[in-house]
Amino acid sequence: MLDIKFVRENPEAVKKGARDKHFKAPVDEALALDALIRDLRIKVEVMQAQRNSLSKEIAKARPAERATMIGQVNTIKIELPALEMELSLKERELNDLMLMLPAPARKDVPVGATDADNVEIKTWGKLPNFAFEPKSHVDIAMKMGGLDLSNGVKLAGSRSYILKGDAARLEQAVLRYTYDFLVKKGYNPHSVPVLVKEDAMVGTGYFPLGRDQAYIVEKDEMALVGTAEVPLVGMYANELLSFKDLPLRLMALTPCFRREAGSYGKDTSGLYRVHQFYKIEQVIIAPQGEEESEQLHNELLQNAEQILQDFEIPYRVVYVCTGDLGQGQVRKHDIESWMPSRNAYGETHSCSTFHDFQARRLKIRYKTATGENQVCFTLNNTAIATPRALISLLECHQTADGKVKIPLKLRPYLDGAEFVG
Repeated sequence: MLDIKFVRENPEAVKKGARDKHFKAPVDEALALDALIRDLRIKVEVMQAQRNSLSKEIAKARPAERATMIGQVNTIKIELPALEMELSLKERELNDLMLMLPAPARKDVPVGATDADNVEIKTWGKLPNFAFEPKSHVDIAMKMGGLDLSNGVKLAGSRSYILKGDAARLEQAVLRYTYDFLVKKGYNPHSVPVLVKEDAMVGTGYFPLGRDQAYIVEKDEMALVGTAEVPLVGMYANELLSFKDLPLRLMALTPCFRREAGSYGKDTSGLYRVHQFYKIEQVIIAPQGEEESEQLHNELLQNAEQILQDFEIPYRVVYVCTGDLGQGQVRKHDIESWMPSRNAYGETHSCSTFHDFQARRLKIRYKTATGENQVCFTLNNTAIATPRALISLLECHQTADGKVKIPLKLRPYLDGAEFVG
């Protein structure tokens, strides 16, 4: 959520930021309502002060004056609750409008409409050059008896799957290696709920926009998360942290759930776009400061890059354009891993800086060294997500005889096996 003071002082910048992101933003409506609320608040405060002043003076007043004062207090007691109720309703309306405003992108973010306008800034690794006709991850996993699509669909419908045998073991190896990697980097591991109150989804910016992408348990007003970012950030709601404890480096491995609304007919074969997957998320809650925020963003990005390098998967990093940014993202880098069956890079990681957008919604603050209360900054990035990472792993390391060569770093997690399949 944006600071209303920032919106008041920079209305055109907020409008431009919304246009660049292709969001409809009720800036003028919010400012008009804000002005009305400020007038109402003054009226309420004046009336409250009058009531309190009169109440104190009644005891000292002469009998003739006392009756008049009592009448004035009674009038205030009748009018004030209605005014306070109106103020409360208008504040809620303003809050709803503020939830719709996107954060303007950082000035250096490329302006564009879609992911086609993202700017490549780096590539790593040599693309595989096979001396045989390479197979897709589906064919490879099927051959090793590690993928069951038919029973996945029978159990859970379209875009569902079952991994078993060597494929399931490989998935666990990828997750366990990444988990250990981040722990060694100083990230504090958590085991968190994946079914959360809707407040946590609103606070992290996934509701109200994006609500159609979530699986919602309406009876209980709860939702399944699409990322561990939601509980990792949400658990600090309404807390006042100390600057001495920041930045907090957090991580969690969770199942994640996404409806993929609007993706009908898109990526229907294979494991690229599924409803349920596993992801290790890295999250940082930090003090305010552009320079430190940039350093932490680069740290998150480097962690993910190092993991892919350890898995010997070629990838590229793109700077995401304004039209491909989410509502709260100030800047974002995507990492796209090479997927031979697509003959293209496919998105596997998103590294995002939010500044105070999430923390302001959730009221996550910290006390500075000088005793001031400030709103925190938040950042996050995927460390690894399966099965997308398995697509690249299986396809890039396949052999002519249908096996998969295991990268050296993963072998200890597979009993030292050099190949699977």
